[in-house]
Amino acid sequence: MAQKRLLLIEDDYDVAEMLLMYFQSQDYEVLHADNGTQGVELARTKFPNLILLDVMLPDMDGYDVCIKLRRMALTKFIPILFLTQRDERASKVRGLEIGADDYITKPFDIDELRLRVQGSIKRATRENLHEARTGLPTGELVEEEIIRKQASDEAVTELVYVIEGFKAYQDVYGFVAANDVLSYGASLLQRIIGEHGTPNDFVGIRGDDFIVLTHVEDVEALDEKIKTRFAEEARAFYSFIDVDQGGVILNPGKDNEQLVPLMTFSSTKRVASTE
Repeated sequence: MAQKRLLLIEDDYDVAEMLLMYFQSQDYEVLHADNGTQGVELARTKFPNLILLDVMLPDMDGYDVCIKLRRMALTKFIPILFLTQRDERASKVRGLEIGADDYITKPFDIDELRLRVQGSIKRATRENLHEARTGLPTGELVEEEIIRKQASDEAVTELVYVIEGFKAYQDVYGFVAANDVLSYGASLLQRIIGEHGTPNDFVGIRGDDFIVLTHVEDVEALDEKIKTRFAEEARAFYSFIDVDQGGVILNPGKDNEQLVPLMTFSSTKRVASTE
C-alpha cells in the first residue's frame, strides 16, 4: 500500500528535524514547511493524509493557517493536529472550534503523537470521510460538496473519471497492485488540480470512480492533460511484456482469450450552476 503522507508546518528546526526523522522511520512520507504560506501551498498541491500544525509561525499563526485550509475545497477535509506550547484551555478550544481535529502540547511524548496521528487518520477512514485506499474524501463529503457547489453562483464542471481496463488489471496483478493504481490515480488528480486548477476545486472518490469539481475555464485542456498523464504513467504498473503487447491477456490459450489494452482514464462531464 502507498505510504501515508504527513505535512509538518513547523518553524523550529530542531523539532522539525526530529519529527521528520521519526515519522520517516515509521514509513510515512513527510513534507515540511517552515511558515504558514508555504504550508498552505503544500497542502493544496500535495494533499497530505494529515497536517501537523504548529501554532506559533513566523508569518501567521497556526489558527489563521487552519482557517485558510478549511476554506479551500482541496484541503478542507484533511485532518489537522495542532502542536502547541500553550496549555490554556481557551487556546485548545479555539483550535477545535476553527476545525482542528486534535492537539498535543509541547513538550510531547513522541509515541503519544504517533498514536494521535494514526488515530486521526483511522478515524477519518472509519467514519467514511476518507476512502481507505486513496485518502480522498468520499461518501457524504462528496455529495455535500457537489450540492454546495451546485447551489453557488459560479459555474462548476463535474468530471467523473473511470479507469478503463482496471478490472482486467486487477484480475491479472491482484488486489494489492490494483489498490496501488487507485492510490496513484488519486495522487495524479490531486497534483494536476493543485497545479492547474483553482483553490476552490475538489477531488473525491465514489466507489472506484474519481470525482473532480473544477472552476477552470478551459475544462477540455485540463481533462486532456489528466488523461494524457495517466496513460503515460500507468504503463509503469505493468511488466515489460504487457507493455510491449499493449495490455494484459485474459484466458490465455483458450477460445475466449482476450487482450485488454493498458489502463486509461475515461471521463464524463456535467456543467452545473444556479442563477
